[in-house]
Amino acid sequence: MTKIIMHGCNGKMGQVISGICAEDAEVEIVAGIDIADNRENGYPVYTDIDNCDVEADVIIDFSSSVAVDKLLEYSKRRGIPVVLCSTGLSPEQLTKVSNASKDVAILKSANMSLGINTIIKLLKDAANVFAPAGYDIEIVEKHHNQKVDAPSGTALALADSINEARGNEYEYVYDRSSVRKKRDKKELGISAVRGGTIVGEHEVIFAGIDEVVEIKHTAYSKSVFAKGAVEAAKFLAGKPAGMYDMSDVIG
Repeated sequence: MTKIIMHGCNGKMGQVISGICAEDAEVEIVAGIDIADNRENGYPVYTDIDNCDVEADVIIDFSSSVAVDKLLEYSKRRGIPVVLCSTGLSPEQLTKVSNASKDVAILKSANMSLGINTIIKLLKDAANVFAPAGYDIEIVEKHHNQKVDAPSGTALALADSINEARGNEYEYVYDRSSVRKKRDKKELGISAVRGGTIVGEHEVIFAGIDEVVEIKHTAYSKSVFAKGAVEAAKFLAGKPAGMYDMSDVIG
């Protein structure tokens, strides 16, 4: 059984993960870390991570960027791998993550969904079929009206998987309204839609002559990201130091 410390246990994602783990016989949350200890979780909760001395195989982090520095130090000190899901890390913090991975296993991904990461894998093959045949490639992503960044990190990850497969031959185009000209064959368009409570929708369009192929993923709740994080934790437990991502989890 994989023993997990849930970092950010009383946040929305922390509670979703707690529920998933409670139904999974292969994992157990043995401790939680959160600045707020305001509910009964069925496991001990520490408001200061340095006070947590519980034995564990892996940490799942769904907290905030301000808590990541201390988490990395704790992880290195105790030799416990981390599934790092907090977003909005500064360039300095990303450097700290890279440095910490020399001492302990760290898994970081733009999107924790098993579905999205399977699509990323599939897109590499699709790009090598459709791009040489002259198909135009567009990505449309949709999210709720509270999301501040556009395009999403996931949309960029999808674009990067295509571009890397094609030797980085594409130029990303985010807004065509400023220039009136015909679409260039080496454009990869990325469009963002913001509205309502859309959890997340990503569509990759390969448009050829008299044929359109669409690869689409829709997240109906945040549970898909939580489930992916739990599967990542199972994978990461016991792994040697280094940087990992969800492509390693899905093989």
